[in-house]
Amino acid sequence: MVSFAARVHLIGASTFGYYSSSEHTSRMRTVFFPQNAKPPNMASFLLPDSKMTNCSVGRNFVMGHSKVLSEVFGIHLRRMNLTAEGQRKMPFVVTCAKNGDRLVEEKLIVLVIGGGGREHALCHVLQRSPSCAVVLCAPGNAGISRSGDATCIPDLDISDSSAVISFCQKQGVGLVVVGPEAPLIAGLANDLLKAGIPTFGPSSEAAVLEGSKNFMKSLCSKYGIPTAKYQTFEDAAAAKQYIKEQGAPIVIKADGLAAGKGVVVAMTLDEAYGAVDSMLVRGDFGSAGCCVVVEEYLEGEEVSFFALVDGENAVPLESAQDHKRVGDGDTGPNTGGMGAYSPAPILTKELESLVMESIVLPTVKAMAAEGCKFVGVLYAGLMIEKKSGLPKLIEYNVRFGDPECQVLMMRLESDLAQVLLAACRGELTGVSLQWSPGSAMVVVMASNGYPGPYKKGSVISNLDKAENIAPSVKVFHAGTALDSDGNFVAVGGRVLGITAHGRDLEEARNRVYQAVEQINWPGGFYRRDIGWRALPKEQVSA
Repeated sequence: MVSFAARVHLIGASTFGYYSSSEHTSRMRTVFFPQNAKPPNMASFLLPDSKMTNCSVGRNFVMGHSKVLSEVFGIHLRRMNLTAEGQRKMPFVVTCAKNGDRLVEEKLIVLVIGGGGREHALCHVLQRSPSCAVVLCAPGNAGISRSGDATCIPDLDISDSSAVISFCQKQGVGLVVVGPEAPLIAGLANDLLKAGIPTFGPSSEAAVLEGSKNFMKSLCSKYGIPTAKYQTFEDAAAAKQYIKEQGAPIVIKADGLAAGKGVVVAMTLDEAYGAVDSMLVRGDFGSAGCCVVVEEYLEGEEVSFFALVDGENAVPLESAQDHKRVGDGDTGPNTGGMGAYSPAPILTKELESLVMESIVLPTVKAMAAEGCKFVGVLYAGLMIEKKSGLPKLIEYNVRFGDPECQVLMMRLESDLAQVLLAACRGELTGVSLQWSPGSAMVVVMASNGYPGPYKKGSVISNLDKAENIAPSVKVFHAGTALDSDGNFVAVGGRVLGITAHGRDLEEARNRVYQAVEQINWPGGFYRRDIGWRALPKEQVSA
């Protein structure tokens, strides 16, 4: 007999099921049947009167349970959305209350694509979603797997759409959430949607918003979306001449994807010329740097703004502010992000409304007008200009930011699986999200040498001590693996995201740095001033 409130691995590879009970209450009992799972020889059901009823399971799992479902639970199969072949379209839960009521609820099997800190955060909150039965992550990483936030599928080739589709069909995946930008730009969402698999993430045509900075700037110019003045170049000499005319400081960007490193904020002309040579002459960024965008330097505060989009409608998420520079005081080269916090005090409700009205919604309409409706999360990197106090668009990303996703997911209280599914179905009208009060902060621990060359394989220990600082502390893994002795080792540039929630930003900061100090990793480093723009100087230096 299967014990209640326990996760069990059913017979057959990669099939999962839950037989659970609400131990904190005596009002109901729940049994979960996964789609296409190969069941044990006998299935047991705990009924409200505490009698155990056993039934043989036929070859067809769902149809084999039909007698029990109809006679014991009083549920008719026609209410359960069966296909002609008798197979469930997605998992379901049968709930028996003491008053005799029975309820069938659909439960999602969710596949998260990716294996970084952003994906770990998504898995963590999806695993808590009431409508989510199972969370899978491909390829995932050692930290995601060991934390229990998802079952990782390291052997699934996420660059092979046919392999991903086959896996989803076999496992009964009801929602795919694509984390990184590369699979989106390669067309994974296109292929999954063609196969009838609900997918949260834009098509390759819409993902060009991030894949080409020139496309994004041209769209802004055409539809009057506020952004920095710019010119695009493929010739180094012409780019340098324009830079000389404009003067420094000035910003040089590789047109394509460069893993968050293709942006140079040049404070001198020589630095700007060097960036042009790096991209257009030496080809340091490959095809991503064959075209460069040279744009006006904007002075002010950067802030990250996220919105869920269903093709026509957009729902704003909470604000966040990240730290791109590698060193304290926002010094050194740009990185993928060394820390973040949410909410960002600079983004007031009035500014949020202005961003929606002048930037986000016009972009959604513009993409639809261009014939490539956007479905997914739209991540706007904004500059709140010092002179005017108004927002301008710096860049778009077509996925959750990293590390901003970590702080947003720590604060989200809504059922993420249902919200993302609503976006996939074009049903975001009227949707509002619930957020926990207070603040969240993440501090990124990176390998020594990042964002330049770094060594792999250094051992990391005491992660459990870090999470024991407080229940609101969570360690998200971005670049870890396990060595032969079962120790976590660093295998990436940005490796860990230590995240904490607090009543306010000061408490969140205190908790996160207490947790960071517990971690033993001589091969890593971190910034010690995350949140400095939003906190008094004496608190940051404490």
